[in-house]
Amino acid sequence: MSNFFQLIKNEHMKLYNQKATWIMAILLVVSIVGIGALLKVDAAITGGEPPTGDNWKQELQKQNEQLMAAGEQPPEIEYPAYTNVEMNQYRIENDLKPTAYNSWDFVRDNRTFVALVSLFTIIVAAGITANEFRWGTIKLLLIRPISRSKILLAKYVSVVMYALTMLLALYILSFLVGSLLFGMGSFSQTYVYTQAGEIKDAGIFSFTVSQYLLSFVELIMMATFAFMIAAVFRNTSLAIGLAIFLMMTGSSIIVFFMEKEWAKYILFANTDLSQYMSGTPFVSGTSLGFSIAVLAVYYVLFMALAWGFFTKRDVAGA
Repeated sequence: MSNFFQLIKNEHMKLYNQKATWIMAILLVVSIVGIGALLKVDAAITGGEPPTGDNWKQELQKQNEQLMAAGEQPPEIEYPAYTNVEMNQYRIENDLKPTAYNSWDFVRDNRTFVALVSLFTIIVAAGITANEFRWGTIKLLLIRPISRSKILLAKYVSVVMYALTMLLALYILSFLVGSLLFGMGSFSQTYVYTQAGEIKDAGIFSFTVSQYLLSFVELIMMATFAFMIAAVFRNTSLAIGLAIFLMMTGSSIIVFFMEKEWAKYILFANTDLSQYMSGTPFVSGTSLGFSIAVLAVYYVLFMALAWGFFTKRDVAGA
């Protein structure tokens, strides 16, 4: 077991000795600060100020009356989040006072940067194995008295740890930057959302953590796919290109085939587990349990292919 932890340590040393790793980290920081500054300068993007005074219930009720009277042509209401009659009524009935845009809203909005973290993780996952063959260091690695399976697992664990570190950094930095620019929201703040057409509420901290963790599943699936392609073809560029292409076009693939009965078995119809927490499933006939089962099958397949090719390949000519 000590050998395994030493392998992981070595992989981390190689990873963080590369300039590209630190460049990706800097890009993430710059992106978070940049979008925060943009939102701060252009307050219209965050939607202005919601009704937060003592008469907030009366203001929401007035907005509801305006919305219902306007029909399909809703009036210009300053804060877009409160242009939903049912959600406004839910707040009134449950005494859930609206809050101004704050650090938690910034954290929630920055979940879109998980795509950037996925991109960085794909690059790491594709290179961590393929680069050993490209640089010719694979022979030095395999002559050690350690099984190939353990070496491959150490590389994969390192990829997962990198992904988790970057996702945690995204969450924490988003909260810190959001607190600095928009004010720190309360940990007891309540967030109102819709799930399968039903209005619900949850603590904003637990909600955002859950959203990020669900995004982590999609992130890991794409990273595992890139890891498998790199192990099979020993080509970093192919693994990165194919993984990024599928990540970018996954939703389009689903739209194209969504009328087919078998569309629900496509990987990309199940990777976004947050659709079961807020919103509605993208493809009919799916559920949280179904998607987890489908993802488990794909995951085992990806790992089996990576293990099979890595452990059986002849590296004499590498």
